[in-house]
Amino acid sequence: MPTFQPSSREHAAAIFRAGIAAADPYLAVKHYLRVDSEALHIGSEQTGYRSGEWRRIHLLAFGKAACAMADAAQASIPEAWLAGKGMVVTNYDNIDMVENCQVFGAGHPLPDAAGLHAAKTVASRLRDCKSGELVLVLISGGGSALLPYPVASINLAEKILTTQLLLVSGATINQINCVRKHLSQLKGGGLARLAAPADLHALILSDVLDNDLSAIASGPSVPDDTTFADAVAVLESFGIWQQIPLSVQKHLQEGVQGLQIETPKSGDSIFQHSSHTLVGSNSTSVDAAASAAAALGYQTQIYSKQLCGEARFVAEQLVQHALSLSVDIAQPTALIAGGETTVTLKGTGKGGRNQEMALAFALAAEKYGLNNGWTFLSGGTDGRDGPTDAAGGIVDNDSLQRMRDAALDPDAMLNDNNAYPALKAANDLLLSGATGTNVADLQILLLHPNA
Repeated sequence: MPTFQPSSREHAAAIFRAGIAAADPYLAVKHYLRVDSEALHIGSEQTGYRSGEWRRIHLLAFGKAACAMADAAQASIPEAWLAGKGMVVTNYDNIDMVENCQVFGAGHPLPDAAGLHAAKTVASRLRDCKSGELVLVLISGGGSALLPYPVASINLAEKILTTQLLLVSGATINQINCVRKHLSQLKGGGLARLAAPADLHALILSDVLDNDLSAIASGPSVPDDTTFADAVAVLESFGIWQQIPLSVQKHLQEGVQGLQIETPKSGDSIFQHSSHTLVGSNSTSVDAAASAAAALGYQTQIYSKQLCGEARFVAEQLVQHALSLSVDIAQPTALIAGGETTVTLKGTGKGGRNQEMALAFALAAEKYGLNNGWTFLSGGTDGRDGPTDAAGGIVDNDSLQRMRDAALDPDAMLNDNNAYPALKAANDLLLSGATGTNVADLQILLLHPNA
């Protein structure tokens, strides 16, 4: 009987899963919480510890990994030390029961009324926190949308419209968050402002490229050194200032004029009792994916841990890099990358940045003549790419032909930002389901020597 040989597509999927496993939010939180008979110790030997004999600990978790992170905290901290039920806010796909916690489902990537209700509940609880108590905040990607609490002069619909315009403009996550911080009562250090004078410590699972804590979930627990003027500049640079609601324009203009309170900056006294620990990141997942590829016998290179830019152009650059290597490939080779690309919507189709990158890679590989046997996967570690049920796409040498056999024009589909039906027709959607974590995206390119 012949021995089954896994295909390159199966290898790519296995490498992707290894990257996701490395960002397990439950294990990440457990690793950084330790309790003895007297005190809670937060941190590790590498990061250092923050310790305290807190006997009223308010637990707050929000983001796509919130349920698993809260579950780990509940398993680590004596129930008698917890100040009532914890509060957990996550997207609908990742809702799970968490012992002794109130779990809220909320909209993502666009905020909704349920998220606003959750945010108001959280804010009310924070305002009651007192000196000597601990607010333990568990933050993961997606928190910006999941916990919307706009300033009083802006309603949720107006904030949603502003967010939509930014999402389709090609703005980076940092640029989007700069604007959101200046429209919010919780983001950009607002949560820390509400919790003061209580002690606050945040355990943070990063979904941004450089682990900039002020960008993760729009930095609710850390200083924000961006300004109202920066937010206005972002909206003007993408040509959407005139499209945003007048209430948003008015609030931001008043901020520039000093008529609205700025977000709290570095050195503000509210951060005297506030600290944080980074518990996981995209870089960790990239390293784990590279190790998994090596274990499968691939000569492995990390192409980038800072992959960013327009998805279709980044895909073309990766093809050109692969071409520069192809003449020297003597054994199966894996190129691993991580980051977060962007898409400027010009069409009316369905997809996400990872699906667009997968389709663009296949087209660029044909255009430039990448003749090696190749498989390319681009996927979001949260299992959701854009407003779809797919995590991304996984394409190979034959993908374009499968699309054309289905009477589709892949070039036209890309130009219409319509990668989802093109990949679906080729059986090239990456369908992982919600993963319960979120550390941005992973890209895996497997190359084989020419026969």
